[in-house]
Amino acid sequence: MLYIILAVLCGCITIISMIINSHLAKKIGTLQGTLINYIVGLTSTILLMIIVKSSVNLSFNSFTKIPWWALLGGLLGVMVVASSNVVLPKIPTIYTTLLIFIGQLFTGILIDYFIVGFISKGKIIGGLLILLGLLYNSNVDKKELILS
Repeated sequence: MLYIILAVLCGCITIISMIINSHLAKKIGTLQGTLINYIVGLTSTILLMIIVKSSVNLSFNSFTKIPWWALLGGLLGVMVVASSNVVLPKIPTIYTTLLIFIGQLFTGILIDYFIVGFISKGKIIGGLLILLGLLYNSNVDKKELILS
């Protein structure tokens, strides 16, 4: 149960973070906002490590043991923050959230297929239903906008 609560909390924090970052990007620019996001994140991580007294071996030797692809997480994170800084001011937050969720869902399905060799028809159908609902609601919003 704790993990479910933490997952929901992470989802809430992610959306709030995206909104804050997009407002910052509007004020100072997309790449500058992304840089500030990562500087604050690095500083917060260092402070948290000091507080919990986590020991980290940051020697060159420890970095050489990390597979190259494991470092792509940081690059992908920058791409996520920068692209959400561009997208979020252009479309409503609920659409951004649902589109990100759909992207995560279908990427998870593909990863499961290539790693485990299993594809969930229920997840594909669920993702398609969410996408259809999003498209339907988008059309309803457009009609309401035209009528008002």
